[in-house]
Amino acid sequence: MKVDDILATARDSITVRRVYAEPIERDGTTVIPAAKISGGGGGGAGTDEEGKEGSGGGFGIGAKPVGAYVLENGRVHWRPAIDANRLMLVIGAVVIVAIAAGVRLAKWPTAD
Repeated sequence: MKVDDILATARDSITVRRVYAEPIERDGTTVIPAAKISGGGGGGAGTDEEGKEGSGGGFGIGAKPVGAYVLENGRVHWRPAIDANRLMLVIGAVVIVAIAAGVRLAKWPTAD
């Protein structure tokens, strides 16, 4: 795949449809899911000692849900998505820091 083809594929991949899904309507309520999109790519070309040329590249894209817009009774509300993995990671880190601080404080010399 040539670099121009990779760029064309990347350009086609990054659209508003990747961020906002199709609206879902039920019982007078409309939900529009939203996501955070990130991506990256790279490419290169070169010649070896024998004069042979080569090129290559790649592109990757990722999406993560961040929430949804909820339209109900003529009002719009934002409902954030909860990332349970990140929440558990933060709670775990806080617990580890608290334990480490408790151990250091327990070993702290006191003035008698």
